[in-house]
Amino acid sequence: MPDPIALAARLSVAPMMDWTDRNCRRFHRLMSRRALLYTEMVTAPAIIHGDRPRLLDYDAAEHPLALQLGGSDSAELGQATRIAAAWGYDEINLNCGCPSDRVQSGAFGAILMTMPDRVAACLRAMQDASPVPVTVKCRIGVDDQQADRVLPEFLAMLQDTGIRRVTIHARKAWLKGLSPKENREIPPLDYPLVHTMKAQFPDLHLSINGGIATLDQARDQLAVMDGAMVGRAAYHEPWNILGAADALWGDAPPFATPADVALAMRPMIVAHLAEGGRLHQMTRHMLGLFHGLPGARAWKRTLSEGASKGGIEVYDDAFAQVTQAA
Repeated sequence: MPDPIALAARLSVAPMMDWTDRNCRRFHRLMSRRALLYTEMVTAPAIIHGDRPRLLDYDAAEHPLALQLGGSDSAELGQATRIAAAWGYDEINLNCGCPSDRVQSGAFGAILMTMPDRVAACLRAMQDASPVPVTVKCRIGVDDQQADRVLPEFLAMLQDTGIRRVTIHARKAWLKGLSPKENREIPPLDYPLVHTMKAQFPDLHLSINGGIATLDQARDQLAVMDGAMVGRAAYHEPWNILGAADALWGDAPPFATPADVALAMRPMIVAHLAEGGRLHQMTRHMLGLFHGLPGARAWKRTLSEGASKGGIEVYDDAFAQVTQAA
């Protein structure tokens, strides 16, 4: 019987710091019942020592949902995985791809691609503690590493530790000289190398990430790969990526138009406000909902200027401007 989470990973929305929080994920889940969603990266020490409900709580409607962990200490990652297991995530993912300075200083993220033995120890500890699949997100290499040598060696190590699903960002990470933003854009994409890895490791479920800007591009990747992961495009143009995404599984989309999505979000926003939340916490993830459509600029401007202080009336005003433009 196919792994249902591997099936969901046919299309996934990347873990993105400060973006893919629970409010963002509820919004994305409205548009796609099938895509696999990821949390922001949470560090193992934060889970062990921090406010666990704040870090780990989510709405059951977000399933299928994966938790991404950051860390490099096997004992800490095992403990964090054991704690997080009680929250019922569908997958626990180890971050071996983030290039930020903050991540490097903690010796985790992309720098882990230079420490395969440590990664293996971490993954064994996580798998021992996890009732659900443990997966990895990595780059094709870092800095001056020879990617066509390092990447297959890294994947072989992952396979030896029992890992069965990996997402590969098809760029190197340059840990010296490039900012995190530049690392998402400047290192060249090497799709052919990642495609070669699928041929070389047929028993691994491999998803490709990086530079995928449309649903058609994701579909093209699925002709070769097991899954496609979309990041910034899914955030900035959510309807264009997720509005028809369920067709990848042969299902009809939940909504016919982005206006239908906006209407479905309204009661969630009202409930959020009633619980003491702020409008901005919900609508900041929705600014690109009408991207490329009449009224998109007015929608974005109204929410950007008014949501930090206003209530549901600001949301209704923004929606009215879109419907009038249409």
